[in-house]
Amino acid sequence: MLIVLALYIVEGLQFDNGYLSSFFVTDNEKMAVEFDHCKLLLVDMKIANAEDIVGVIEVAIRGGYPLLVIAQEIDLEALAILVGYKRRGALKIAALKAPGFGELKSQYLDDIAILTGGKFSVSIATVIREEVGLSLDKSGKEVLGHAAKVVLTKESSTIVGDGSTHDAVQKHVTQIKNLIEQAEQGYEKEKLNERISKLSAGVAVIQVGAQTEAKLKEKKLRVEDALNATKAAVEEGVVVGGGCILLHLASKVDVIKDSLDDEEKVGADIVKRGLTYPLKRISENAGEKVLANEDLMAAKVLRCCLENSVKVLRTFFMSHQGA
Repeated sequence: MLIVLALYIVEGLQFDNGYLSSFFVTDNEKMAVEFDHCKLLLVDMKIANAEDIVGVIEVAIRGGYPLLVIAQEIDLEALAILVGYKRRGALKIAALKAPGFGELKSQYLDDIAILTGGKFSVSIATVIREEVGLSLDKSGKEVLGHAAKVVLTKESSTIVGDGSTHDAVQKHVTQIKNLIEQAEQGYEKEKLNERISKLSAGVAVIQVGAQTEAKLKEKKLRVEDALNATKAAVEEGVVVGGGCILLHLASKVDVIKDSLDDEEKVGADIVKRGLTYPLKRISENAGEKVLANEDLMAAKVLRCCLENSVKVLRTFFMSHQGA
């Protein structure tokens, strides 16, 4: 039985930029980077020389905590050195570019600093930028922020606060609202509202308990499946399950067959038979008719299944034509 111990909302940020190298990945199955109790180095400039952050890296190694580097840009040579620390097992580290474009990058870095400057951090998170007289090579643990958890994929990143920054985040949101009132251009107002939306939305955290590590892993996978199904349903809606919608789609194949050539008609017949098979199988297993089935499934899941099936079928035909 799946038991959810707690569900709560904390301050957090989600944005589209993902990790800069797959070598940072900690979960090969998900192709994701996941750090708990992570320190953040926020840099409002290009990191052209990895030697500039050696001091911070050594502090992280001695402290035994993961380090996430977020910068305007990171030179390939500097990135390679960071990857080297990860591959040697010397440090859990990852890097990504600051979200947004142009001046928005600086503003998002400030947002992240507010989010991660909580009381559980040894320091108050500070964005390293030359305009305020801060130098990357002379910075240490005093500038690092703290996140309860970070999750990075190739396309997106999630930073979860430690629960102590609520007042600071709300004060920051109020300041951004004041900027909206002063803004003259529609584009500027739009981006400011976007920042407020990201800061105010928060991140939902689901805590799941189990008696053994194996059971915990199984339950976590079930929760992830449920979340993915829910997200898919939100994105593209739901359709009738139980194979019923596939049967309805099968009846539409004949409508387009007249516009196909002979080989395509063969493929269409195969698709039609395939669409009717799930309902037949369900009927055989249940021993009864299920045309009136009212279960629902995510439309996106169904669409992806059909698209992948057609790709397999197309590959099959192309390989046989080549033979």
